[in-house]
Amino acid sequence: MSGGTSRGEARALLKDIAARGEDRFDLAEAALALAALRHPGVSLDPYRAHLRELSDDAAAAAAGMPPAAADQAGVLADVLAGRHGYQGDDQSYEDLQNADLIRVIDRRRGLPVTLGILYIHAGRSQGWDVVGLNFPGHFLVRVQGGDAERVILDPFNGGQIMEAHDLRALLKVSQGQGAELTSDVYQPVTDRAIVMRLLNNIKVRHMEATRFDQALATITDMLLLAPDDPVLWRERGLMHMRTGDLPGAVTALEEYVARAPAGPDRERIDVVLRELRQRLQ
Repeated sequence: MSGGTSRGEARALLKDIAARGEDRFDLAEAALALAALRHPGVSLDPYRAHLRELSDDAAAAAAGMPPAAADQAGVLADVLAGRHGYQGDDQSYEDLQNADLIRVIDRRRGLPVTLGILYIHAGRSQGWDVVGLNFPGHFLVRVQGGDAERVILDPFNGGQIMEAHDLRALLKVSQGQGAELTSDVYQPVTDRAIVMRLLNNIKVRHMEATRFDQALATITDMLLLAPDDPVLWRERGLMHMRTGDLPGAVTALEEYVARAPAGPDRERIDVVLRELRQRLQ
């Protein structure tokens, strides 16, 4: 995709990612494609050039450096937060611009997950082992160095290295004072899961603002990456019902029933489908 980017080109890239079925792919390029869906006709060339600049700056900063995780994390923080000024938007956290990589690059502000995508991009461009973590409520990034050491950093707070006490405090903010660290929060997530987490942020904000048409469009984008996810087909069907599109609801809920495991929820949706078909007769 060069020059002005069409919605069709952006969707084609996302479908290609889904078809390959790989756990790792060009995460920043996928996030740019998602943003392009909201900015049809905007050229991605300057944004790709910026991604290359981040990679080049990381390479220059890491020249001659030992392969320790702490040093690699330090380079990422210096380049992203120090040199380029990326930081979390704690003034207008819910602003949808924070979940749009084009606007994040323009503003140098974003959500933990969009900023994390840039950290992961810069690190992987050096061949480093950089992943997102399954931490609830706040996206974090893990760097594993050639020394087998692992360091966790917070892209929302300038790439701050997170020690166990920092992680425990952060967990209690989102999960309550009784929450404690378990092995689950240290587990890496796939790139596909990172993009889905980004899209889920967008979907939730649209739903909270009762922008159901836009929430439906976001669910449609999510299905480009996970076309066999029954939960997404269920959400799409229910969202069609909210917007008054009963034929669309029937089609989506039939897809859900075809993919969902047997159980109470599928039985409930079967009942909903029968009622919808009767209303359409």
